Amino acid sequence: MQSNEPNNLENSKPHILTQKSPTQERKLDLRWILAISCLPLFGIATAFGIAPQTATSDISVQTIIEDIALPSLNEATTAASEQDTFWFSEVVRRDDTLASLLKRLNIRSNDAIEFLRTNQDASALASQLKPGQAIRAQSNKDGDLIQLQYQINNTSVLDVSKSDSGYMAKQHEINFSKHTVLKTATIRNSLFNATDDADIPDSIAMQLVDIFSTDIDFHTDLRKGDRLVVAYEAEYSEGLQVKAGQVLSAEFTNDGKTYSAVMFRDPKGHVSYYTPEGKSLHKSFLRSPLEFSRISSGFSTGRLHPILQTIRAHKGVDYAAPIGTRVKAAGDGIVEFMGSKGGYGNVVVLQHPNKISTVYGHLSRFSPNLHQGMKVSQGDIIAFVGMTGLATGPHLHYEFLLNGEHHDPVTVALPSAEPIPAAYRSNFLAQKDAYATQLHLLRASHVASIE
Repeated sequence: MQSNEPNNLENSKPHILTQKSPTQERKLDLRWILAISCLPLFGIATAFGIAPQTATSDISVQTIIEDIALPSLNEATTAASEQDTFWFSEVVRRDDTLASLLKRLNIRSNDAIEFLRTNQDASALASQLKPGQAIRAQSNKDGDLIQLQYQINNTSVLDVSKSDSGYMAKQHEINFSKHTVLKTATIRNSLFNATDDADIPDSIAMQLVDIFSTDIDFHTDLRKGDRLVVAYEAEYSEGLQVKAGQVLSAEFTNDGKTYSAVMFRDPKGHVSYYTPEGKSLHKSFLRSPLEFSRISSGFSTGRLHPILQTIRAHKGVDYAAPIGTRVKAAGDGIVEFMGSKGGYGNVVVLQHPNKISTVYGHLSRFSPNLHQGMKVSQGDIIAFVGMTGLATGPHLHYEFLLNGEHHDPVTVALPSAEPIPAAYRSNFLAQKDAYATQLHLLRASHVASIE
C-alpha cells in the first residue's frame, strides 16, 4: 500500500510557512527588532578599533624639527624660588603661645622668631594674642619668614616683612567698606535662637531689644511665630564682615501687631529712633531694668510672702536672674540712696524728674564709683543681681513710684520723649522712605520663601 505522507509533507511546507501562528509572528518581530537595534553598536565598535588585516604601511610618516627657546638659568632659579614659598593661615587658640603659633605657621628661622619677640613695633603679636584673631604668614621650605599679617583687633593689623636690610614691622588701620545688611528672622522659642539661626549678630539683637523695649516686654510678650525684619550697617574688610554697626530700620511683629523703627542721626552724631511718623520710640523709662530675665513674682496688693508666710502687698516686680546679672537705671536720675535696708538687702533708690522714683533690691553689689548724689543716665549699669535681704533665690526686686505711690512697673504708662525736631523732619522723611523700600523688599522676599 502506497503511502501519501511524503507528498503531504511536501505539499504542506508552503502552507506552514505562510500560515504562521501569532506566537511565531511575535518571535520573528522581536528578532528583527533586536537585529536592527544592534546595528548602531556595530558602528560604535568600528569607531574604537581597526578592522583586521587593514594595511598601515601606506601611512606617511613625517619628522618635524622646531627650535624651542629655553628660559635662562637665572629665570628658572627665580621661578623655582617663588614656587617654594607658602602661605599659612591660622586662628589664635585659647592655649596658644607665641612659640606654638609660629610653629603652626611654619616659621622656624631664629632671626624671625627673635625679631617677633623683641621688636617694639611687633610686640603686639607676643603681648596681645587673643583667641579667635586671624593671622597668616608666608614662609619658604626652610621656615624663613617672608611676610606676616596679624589682626590685632577689629580696626588694626600688624604687618611684618623681610627686606635686604632685615625685618620690618608696622601697624596700620584696616580699610573698611560699609554696607547695609538686610535680615529677617522668625521667633520659635527665644529671640537669640532666632537671630542666631538668621546669622544676625548679638550686638544687633541687643539693639533691637533696646529699640522696642518700651512697647514689647521681651521677658513675657514674645510669641512663637513673631517676626522681625532689620536693616543694619556692617563693616567689611577683604569681603568679610568684621563688625556690625548701627540698626538703620526695623520692624517687629509681636502677637499680630507690627512695630516699626527708623534711625536718625542728627548733625552732632546723636542717634535716636522714631516711628515712621516721627514719634520718638525713646521713653523716659525702660520697661525693665534687666536685659533678659523672667518675672518670678508680679505686682500684687496681697501675696503670701515666701519667707514670712503672711499675706502682704507685693509693691513691685521680681525678675529672676543669675547672680551678677547687670542692673540698668530705668531712667535719668540721681542716686538718692544706696546701701543695706532691711528685707531689701542691698538696695539702690533713684530719684527722677516729675516726682518719680525707682527702687532696685536684693543686689549682690553696686557698680564701681556709684555714690549717693551721683547723676545717672538711662541704661547706665548701677548694680548687679543678688539675693541679699529676704530672698529665696537670686532675683531683682524692682519698684516704680509716682508721687510716693506704687504702680505696677509692667503696666504703668511711660511718658515718651520729644518727636523729631521740625528742623530735621524733611531729612528724616527722605531717609525713612529709603529704609522703608529696603524693608518692603526684604519682607516680600521672606513671604515668597515661606510660600
